[in-house]
Amino acid sequence: MRIISGKYKGKRLTAPKKLPVRPTTDMAKEALFNILNNQYYFENLTVLDLFAGTGNISFEFASRGATEITAVDANSGCVQFISRTAKELNFEIAVMKSDALKFLERTKSKYDIIFADPPYSFDVSQFSKISELAFSNELISDEGLLIIEHSEQTDLSELPNFAEKRKYGSSIFSFFKYTN
Repeated sequence: MRIISGKYKGKRLTAPKKLPVRPTTDMAKEALFNILNNQYYFENLTVLDLFAGTGNISFEFASRGATEITAVDANSGCVQFISRTAKELNFEIAVMKSDALKFLERTKSKYDIIFADPPYSFDVSQFSKISELAFSNELISDEGLLIIEHSEQTDLSELPNFAEKRKYGSSIFSFFKYTN
């Protein structure tokens, strides 16, 4: 995986092979960040990266200037890799070892962007729980977004606050926001 843009543009990061992850592809990540780049100033964002895995998304936000980033993953190896890499790159990323849904139930923080990349094997009710907790607990700022990455086999368009979806390769990004 590589950092697409910002301070560390082009930097390759190699995660240990034993981590149970499926990192967002560079093509999909670049497309996602092109969308976000047209809507936000990264320096001002508060970001929550759920099911953070290798920290791929967190590192991209940090390279582009975001300084309030929280990465959450339940796997100790993932948490250690993100922490070590963030320290090496001098990124301010708060790394938490936690089940993502439990984190959403407990946190009182508010975020401009919540990115969730749960296992593609989740069923719609599990994906729905992410959206439900994020909005019912008011964890997303008024102009903020929840972005859930999932496979083509999953359709989240019927969930409340769904705004749109974008397909990049075999990945789908579903965007959720407050409706007026």
